[in-house]
Amino acid sequence: MEKQEYQDQVEGRNSVLELLESGRDVNKILVAKGEKHGSIHKIIAIAKERKILLTEIERNKLNQIAQTENYQGVIAIVPPFDYCEVEDILEVASKRHETPFILVLDGIEDPHNLGSIIRTAETAGVHGIIIPKRRAASVNSTVNKVSAGAVEHMQIARVNNINETIRFLKERGIWICGTDMDTEVIYTKQDYKMPLALVIGSEGFGMARLVKENCDFLVKIPMKGKITSLNASVSAGIVMYEVVRQRNK
Repeated sequence: MEKQEYQDQVEGRNSVLELLESGRDVNKILVAKGEKHGSIHKIIAIAKERKILLTEIERNKLNQIAQTENYQGVIAIVPPFDYCEVEDILEVASKRHETPFILVLDGIEDPHNLGSIIRTAETAGVHGIIIPKRRAASVNSTVNKVSAGAVEHMQIARVNNINETIRFLKERGIWICGTDMDTEVIYTKQDYKMPLALVIGSEGFGMARLVKENCDFLVKIPMKGKITSLNASVSAGIVMYEVVRQRNK
């Protein structure tokens, strides 16, 4: 596993609960003084059971530590996020005896979009997500919170070169499907039952030219209104669940 320095805290009750229940390492948990109601009780109980250091501090001090606005009175301090290798994602599919379903994000820069995509991908049974190391959002406390803790259950690989990774996936028998408006194929008309990597382009520019050229096929979501593009996380969710629908027929 390749350790990176991009995340050192997880914020919000649901995210911290998911973190604790995932069994991942936690250095300590910070709780606002007087914050003892609701799910905080469960967080404290699990922390004590796992012998995790628990510290109560004044809310104004916790406000200064928090990286998100709505941290709900609890912050977990964690080791840096463990990114996996692409091979680990393929191994997940193999262990589950499932046809590989991978997401490749070509330059998603907004951490809220990344968090939303991870959340949807986890619910859709995606085996792993591949993101580039440069010019793209990485996993941080905002991504974790927006994903509602889904990052704790998702294999995420960071790679130097998306095109080289696509070639590697092709060598492993994975078909590459890009989402792009410059095609006549509506996303519901494509077969997704083969081993698949779905490529989602960046918010402003879509897929890079070489990435598009390296796709085996392209699909588009039809637009009926005056706005000509969807939010990247919405587009990803629509196509991901078409894959789910077809594979569960």
